[in-house]
Amino acid sequence: MSRVVGFVCDPVEDFKPYKDTTFALMLAAQARGWDLVVFGVADLWVKDGLAQGRGRRLKVTDDKKHWFDWLGDAEVLTLGTLDVLLMRADPPVNAAYIAATWVLELAEKQGALVLNRPAALRDYNEKLATAWFPDFSPPTLFAADMAALRAFHAEHGDVIYKPIDGMGGRGIFRVRPDGLNLGSVIEQLSDYGKQMITAQKYLPAISDGDTRVLIVHGEPIDYGLARIPQAGETRGNLAAGGRGEPRPLTAAQRRIAEALGPKLLEKGLWFVGLDVIGEHLTEINITSPTCAREIDAAFGTDIAGKLMKAIDSRLTH
Repeated sequence: MSRVVGFVCDPVEDFKPYKDTTFALMLAAQARGWDLVVFGVADLWVKDGLAQGRGRRLKVTDDKKHWFDWLGDAEVLTLGTLDVLLMRADPPVNAAYIAATWVLELAEKQGALVLNRPAALRDYNEKLATAWFPDFSPPTLFAADMAALRAFHAEHGDVIYKPIDGMGGRGIFRVRPDGLNLGSVIEQLSDYGKQMITAQKYLPAISDGDTRVLIVHGEPIDYGLARIPQAGETRGNLAAGGRGEPRPLTAAQRRIAEALGPKLLEKGLWFVGLDVIGEHLTEINITSPTCAREIDAAFGTDIAGKLMKAIDSRLTH
């Protein structure tokens, strides 16, 4: 009997199949003969204690122009009866996202293997999670207090300020030693001291790229994707215009990944993307890590297939 894999994700119609990691995961699951069904975050609910959702089955094809076909209409499914549920919805981790993790945690209790683990998705903020690993991180402050945020700049001189719940380079500001616009940046990002934000010492090594290092089932992939800022930018994010350059891991990147991988796996985080600038860990991406397709295309790896192999082994044993 074929396994059934559910994906909680953004609309399939909006995928960029040549670069979408969720799509790569779908291809890898289908290659094993598993059936695919997709849900949106708002398609999940609990009725009389039972985790349910309205999902739609599909078939995927590795084609840039026609990458999926629906197999019938949407149907209500009991989530605990699925073999696997992969939570791949993009941030922000807002109230709707949190509510979805509650439903998925119930589905986990009712029989499905849910990855990444819903409780860990709630517990680990992608920015603040680096605080659990200070030996690998640059000087960093997480605070809403505007005086503390100003003092951090006075201490370090060149600082990156960013939201704790953003993605794709949105809301990231660099304040140089002259302090130009420091007050405005802090006021806007923190909503005048009401919202915790991240302040991180600027790392000049960003000029050589912010490298995405993928970890699958506790083990690092041997290659990463360096996101190199375009001229005049401090953000390497591909969504912010950065250029992706696949590379073998450096010794520092491997050291960080090997140290964190087993600890993250213990929390139920099977698929993780570390962001590393130079020798420093800057973020731990757990909601919907990306860059698998770019790395696969450059080095012939099968990152999604590696995850599916680990899932199959878990389900079999």
